[in-house]
Amino acid sequence: MVYQYIVGGVLASLLGFVLLYGFKGKKTTRASMEITRNGCVKTSGNGTCQPETAGSTDVVIVGAGVAGAALAYTLGKDGRQVHVIERDLTEPDRIVGELLQPGGYLKLIELGLEDCVNEIDAKKVYGYALYKDGKDTRLSYPLEKFHKDVAGRSFHHGRFIQRLREKTASLPNVRLEQGTVTSLVEEKGTIKRVHYKTKTSQELTAYAPLTIVCDGCFSNLRHSLCNPNIDIPSCFVGLILENCNLPRANHGHVILGDPSPILFYPISSTEIRCLVDVPGQKVPSISNGEMAQYLKTVVAPQVPPELYNAFIAAVDKGNIKSMTNRSMPAAPNPTPGALLMGDAFNMRHPLTGGGMTVALSDIVVLRDLLRPLRNLNDSSSICKYLESFYTLRKPVASTINTLAGALYKVFCASPDPARKEMRQACFDYLSLGGVFSTGPVSLLSGLNPRPLSLVLHFFAVAVFGVGRLLVPFPSPKRIWIGARLISGASGIIFPIIKAEGVRQMFFPATVPAYHRAPPIH
Repeated sequence: MVYQYIVGGVLASLLGFVLLYGFKGKKTTRASMEITRNGCVKTSGNGTCQPETAGSTDVVIVGAGVAGAALAYTLGKDGRQVHVIERDLTEPDRIVGELLQPGGYLKLIELGLEDCVNEIDAKKVYGYALYKDGKDTRLSYPLEKFHKDVAGRSFHHGRFIQRLREKTASLPNVRLEQGTVTSLVEEKGTIKRVHYKTKTSQELTAYAPLTIVCDGCFSNLRHSLCNPNIDIPSCFVGLILENCNLPRANHGHVILGDPSPILFYPISSTEIRCLVDVPGQKVPSISNGEMAQYLKTVVAPQVPPELYNAFIAAVDKGNIKSMTNRSMPAAPNPTPGALLMGDAFNMRHPLTGGGMTVALSDIVVLRDLLRPLRNLNDSSSICKYLESFYTLRKPVASTINTLAGALYKVFCASPDPARKEMRQACFDYLSLGGVFSTGPVSLLSGLNPRPLSLVLHFFAVAVFGVGRLLVPFPSPKRIWIGARLISGASGIIFPIIKAEGVRQMFFPATVPAYHRAPPIH
């Protein structure tokens, strides 16, 4: 088999030389390209068949969602030849990925993609309104030190994706193609190419020294590149409310409902997204009307009065969607020639809307690591060098991941008295204002990604809860609940921290990969 590849390579090189000589001196124009079954590249400009040469593509990116499209544009802008293969290039219709935190918007600016939230009727978001038992408190993003345009953004997910794809496709060195990647091809421990099917069912191959897999939360390629440990704590049920106004304009609204949180936020000038969290992996059936009944009898009584009628109208309209909420710690298997990004690599509960912020932050880290490299052909050396990526991403990723998992568990209702006290303590702590609200909100928004600050605030809430129990007079029962509250808080946050990696999270400079220098070619 080896001699066949050698002979084929020699013939391909000779044919390429002949074609290059034949067209020398002629003006060339950029044309769309398709790889045919015989391995040639056909240009729509003249229909000639040219052999695909090694090195013609620097990076293959699988998936053109938020992570894939933004990464393709970033690498393309740095001069890389990028080939993006996306399963479906039509506008996606999803009920998550609609809220970009201010920290994520700052990353968009850093990547030169901030205009992708323009012309899609996106709304600025300045913070949250938190509701519990008829009381509410306002939690504003600490944006005083930033430009007036810096804020959160909420929008239709599909519109944002299409804007990212349009901007990516505008680069002459980025090729965006619809197709389904079926496998990563490994040779001697290194990923060399990918097999994929086009929308016309042609089976083709794409070659590149580096393949980056960004095929989302349902990735079928991640298993060879990481050790996935996926947890599904709940499902989101999505509705769109029309012809109504939120109690606090330009704010996300979180209702600490029973059994779990209910979210509202604007996604256009006339529409408000409602996400109802349903614990567990099964939800009432939408098709037989069980879901509508559940929403009207269990959820509707907990909705703010200003939104009640619009909520009932949305349920009656019947456009109800659901999706599972997944969390998965990053557990990579460093593999020469390949890398995981986005939800294929790392997921957290979407309650805090941090997924896009983590993805965009990861892209900034990876871009900065790849910039010193003139070429990507030494896969083994580059793989060892890119191990630093997994440590350098931790401050942002671990802060947002840990907060998402911890807040979801605290915000869910529970019959346990200690958990009830923790939930009430969290609401009261945030209601204090000042550093007690701006600290946690700056963590949630991605503006202050400091894991130690997160842990301090989390246990400050627990201690605050114990203090409420012991004042004015402690009793044995209250002392016991206080002890269980501290124990419960530890049981919530420490497993999440362990999964994120204690050393990488709190002491990244002690990890050898943190100081790794780029390979010298």
